[in-house]
Amino acid sequence: MTVHTTTSLDGKVLEITLDRPKANAIDAATSRELSRAFVSFMADPIQRVAILTGGGEKFFSAGWDLGSAADGESFESDYGAGGFGGFPELPNRMKPIIAAVNGMAVGGGFEIAMSADFIVAADHAQFFLPETRVGVLPDAGSIRLPRLLPRQLANEIIFGGRRLSAEEAMNWGIVNRIAPSAELMNTARALAAEICLSAPLSVAAVLDIMRVTEDLNIADSYAATRSNEAYIKAINSQDALEGPTAFSEKRDPVWKGE
Repeated sequence: MTVHTTTSLDGKVLEITLDRPKANAIDAATSRELSRAFVSFMADPIQRVAILTGGGEKFFSAGWDLGSAADGESFESDYGAGGFGGFPELPNRMKPIIAAVNGMAVGGGFEIAMSADFIVAADHAQFFLPETRVGVLPDAGSIRLPRLLPRQLANEIIFGGRRLSAEEAMNWGIVNRIAPSAELMNTARALAAEICLSAPLSVAAVLDIMRVTEDLNIADSYAATRSNEAYIKAINSQDALEGPTAFSEKRDPVWKGE
């Protein structure tokens, strides 16, 4: 097994480690392992947040395993229900994922990190997309990066191989927090704990609303939100009553997800 899981925060946080020396490169079998872990996470009623990291301190992930590609593995192989990396293409994903980037996020590794809802990076982490230099292309990177960065900077990274340091990525709003290597996972866990303070149905609804309204204008976004199933479920839930009640009683809310 190249994918290891454990839990923290009383089982609310699932920690997934990609451990495939030397560079945590991902072939189809590894991607399917990751997919199984994320599908299980989505179905678990206790787990609220997932943290994905890499083994070691040098590579978060080098992306697609070019050795497997050279051996004949197709670019269009079966990567599992969540697509390459386990979760970027999971349908209707309604739980947040933190990428704890412990080193270089290269190619598909950078694309996976961009697919997460939050990025916590080690202070020595780097982000880059070398695909065009090896005759392929960063398909997910070509879609996601121009939405996160000014087009000219995205072009320089995609076509020119420019590397972003953790600090520069944070300055551009790609990275949420930076930590020394020894504190990376604790920093990611602290962020996960903050997320877990929010009502789970509210978090799920917000994720779903952001997904369905991403390409809509404001008026259509309001209409889509008010008819959204997750939104309706959240505002009519017992947790929607618990929150104001706990506030008025000056206590912490007890979320039940119902």
